[in-house]
Amino acid sequence: MTIGDDNKLTDPASFFLEPSSPRQRQYEALRAFFVEGLSSEKAARAFGYSPGAFRVLCSNFRNDPQAREFFLVTSIGRPHGVRHHEPIREEIVALRKKNYSVYDMNQLFAERGQKVTIAAIRDILREEGFAPLPRRLDEERLGYHSGPAVQPAADVRSFSLEKREFTTQCGGLFLFVPDLVRLNLPELAIAAGLAGSKLIPAGHALLSSLALKLWSIERKSHVMSLAADPGLALFAGLNVIPKKSFLSEYSHRLERRHTLRLLGAWQEKLAGSELATFESINLDFHSLPYAGEHPTVEKHFVAMRSRRQPSILAFLAQDATSNVFCYSNADIRKGEEAEEVFRFLDFFKEHHAGALPRELVFDSKLTTYAGLARLDSLGVPFITLRRRDKRRLAEVKALPASAWRVVTLDHVSRKFRTPRVFEQTVTIAKHSFRQLFIEDLGHEEPTILLTNQKTKSAKRLITRYAQRMLIENALSDAVRFFHMNALSSAVALKVDFDLALLVMASGLYRRFANRMRGYADAQARQIFRDLVDLPATVKVTPSQIHVSFHRRAHLPILLASDLFSETPAVPWWNGAQLVLETYKC
Repeated sequence: MTIGDDNKLTDPASFFLEPSSPRQRQYEALRAFFVEGLSSEKAARAFGYSPGAFRVLCSNFRNDPQAREFFLVTSIGRPHGVRHHEPIREEIVALRKKNYSVYDMNQLFAERGQKVTIAAIRDILREEGFAPLPRRLDEERLGYHSGPAVQPAADVRSFSLEKREFTTQCGGLFLFVPDLVRLNLPELAIAAGLAGSKLIPAGHALLSSLALKLWSIERKSHVMSLAADPGLALFAGLNVIPKKSFLSEYSHRLERRHTLRLLGAWQEKLAGSELATFESINLDFHSLPYAGEHPTVEKHFVAMRSRRQPSILAFLAQDATSNVFCYSNADIRKGEEAEEVFRFLDFFKEHHAGALPRELVFDSKLTTYAGLARLDSLGVPFITLRRRDKRRLAEVKALPASAWRVVTLDHVSRKFRTPRVFEQTVTIAKHSFRQLFIEDLGHEEPTILLTNQKTKSAKRLITRYAQRMLIENALSDAVRFFHMNALSSAVALKVDFDLALLVMASGLYRRFANRMRGYADAQARQIFRDLVDLPATVKVTPSQIHVSFHRRAHLPILLASDLFSETPAVPWWNGAQLVLETYKC
């Protein structure tokens, strides 16, 4: 087609004979075939189609309705403008004269149940000749709401027991107060020489840090969501809970010697109780994955990910009777692993009048053969695994059937209760040890136990090592509930101090669970879910603090314990008594 300079069509027929778009070309070709009676070949040739392609085009036109849509259909809508909002036009004009923005008006209409869009309001204002409002400061806006309330700084001097009442989401924390009073936690902080200040003394700082571990807060930066909860602050004996910046700075003021003294004072409190008999102790390493870029973090094998990666290597000791952690150390460098068991022995002797543990149970990678010889020289009984190498596996296979004897395990609820055992004496690092080959324990390869206990029966040795798996369960529980692996946090809490808090929190949970019927063997996450995660209404007076728990399905278990009968005087509350009770509507 020909178009002149004035954009007028100079040859109208060419518009139909020379289509400019594919859809128009299809339309003109089909019209020539169906209406004008041209043959298929002529119509195809006239409009640039091959005969086969044109036959397909005709078939689609006959059978597919969508193939007949050549023209744009415009729907008939409302006339231009916003006439459906005419009844509120005058109100919108009146609101603008009061400096209401389109968003203010939209919110006002929404509160009244009227659907008036921002676009409609803007169109009405434009038609009425109103210009957009100039940008305003937040405080100049109508209905301005301030941002998050700024909490005051934590200061024990501002702590008050004036009469008041409030509701807290952290009511379950007060269930630990009787045990904390009995163990005299502020005294532990002083004995450990922990840092403190006039604003936040050492005992209150320790209580604040411990509260986050007891409440299973994954990352310490999450304390900011509870900064305004008065119950959390009251638990620590402060006006408000310290912020995340304090937690990070405080933990880095503590050195390994402070953590050791804290763990020692804690262990002395537990010594002789039913919670920690120290008859037998499980030892293990655990790698805490690290996702940052700190240059001094070394690579260790992370079992949960089956690979070596940057991580913090932690050493943990667990009382086998109660499954409570009693020692931790996250200040271990590569090459120091084999010596860590002897550091633990030094720590144990210092806080148990020079006595050594009665039994240690650990796996083959905890120390070296030379370390086993040193333990034997010190007179420390132990049970460990020996690594399976080709020579020992060949030795097991070469044993005749008559060399094995069957042992029946007692008090073991497992499928494989009748393993076969072969026992011999071996010499390692010039020390004589007892070695047991064990088959039919449910493993493809034989288990090889190594011990310096000469008189204990094979059945007791096998049963005891099988119980060592409890430390794996405790580690799994600590990883999930106490968040051992949560190192990538906005609050750089020192890992060694965080593990010391884990030791204390696990002990407090076990003491609490032992008082609850049916929960003696429950893991911490179940105890928290059923019994601790409770909101409460707190009534404060200068002499008594009443904590009234709201109704929950498991509240009768708490009521059946002797916990509610205690009314301890709490030192960090200026001697005020704690009274636990149920909420009365």
